Amino acid sequence: MKLILTQQVSGLGEPGDVVEVKDGYGRNYLVPRGFAMKWTPGAEKQIDLIRKARSAREIATLDHATEIANRLKSLNVRLRTRAGDSGRLFGSVTAADIAGAVKDSGGPDLDKRRIEVRNPIKTIGEHRVSVRLHPEVNATIQLQVIGS
Repeated sequence: MKLILTQQVSGLGEPGDVVEVKDGYGRNYLVPRGFAMKWTPGAEKQIDLIRKARSAREIATLDHATEIANRLKSLNVRLRTRAGDSGRLFGSVTAADIAGAVKDSGGPDLDKRRIEVRNPIKTIGEHRVSVRLHPEVNATIQLQVIGS
């Protein structure tokens, strides 16, 4: 099945890429979740729009990505959220919450889609979160979740 990616999918490609995947993976996972759309000759025109939007929010150079990674390492990111007496959160911390906490801490404005939360954050305390800034540069954020 031929698809056009609308969002970045780890191990597959970036938004605007045309990829060939197995039918079940495309039909049951990528398309319903909005990660891709079916390729048609008419959809080719939308690829340019997707690529322009990607280039507008993308960190252009490796030097710039390295600079942002160094800024993120030195940040003390704190996120205050509701938690129970046992230290368990009411819900979990999302990528959007993390992006907001980084900005509130004086860091750069991050795209929430670039933040990778491998295991759901459901407890207060210190957590490590990975951010894909560039295909060659990943940064790690030390996130301190504080219960209120």
